[in-house]
Amino acid sequence: MRAADLFQEGVKVPCVARELRVSEKSVYQWRRSWKAGGRKALRSRGPSGSDCRLGPHLQAKLAGWLDEGPAAQGWADDQVWTAARVRTLIGRKFHLSYSVSAVTRLLHRMGYSVQMPARPAVERDEDAITAWREVTWQEVKPPGRRLAPSSASRTKRV
Repeated sequence: MRAADLFQEGVKVPCVARELRVSEKSVYQWRRSWKAGGRKALRSRGPSGSDCRLGPHLQAKLAGWLDEGPAAQGWADDQVWTAARVRTLIGRKFHLSYSVSAVTRLLHRMGYSVQMPARPAVERDEDAITAWREVTWQEVKPPGRRLAPSSASRTKRV
């Protein structure tokens, strides 16, 4: 909108580009749109790209199946949802083909985290973890930075 104000004042394209810190090509495109449709033509149209092929209703169905767990959908060997499994589930249920990366983006938009388990493992021993951090890790961790003057230059010594 600042560009529209500058166009109206008659400011030249290079000056507008410099002031707004954009390329002159962008300013020329904005000016063309502004001349054709005014300030309204410069308003944002939102994010680009196509809409998700799974609408809100189908995403709700998918969320229900994901909440049931992998065993309910035929994966009995372990109880972990992977992006590849979710991709297969979408293909089976909705007859749509998604890439694994598109599935991870879809799950993220739906509020799922691909790295957080629903609950901690039953075998987790907090006492053993604490003991390891306090004793073993202190023995094996690499030393920190040495406290000595240093120089950012690779050619000059301190």
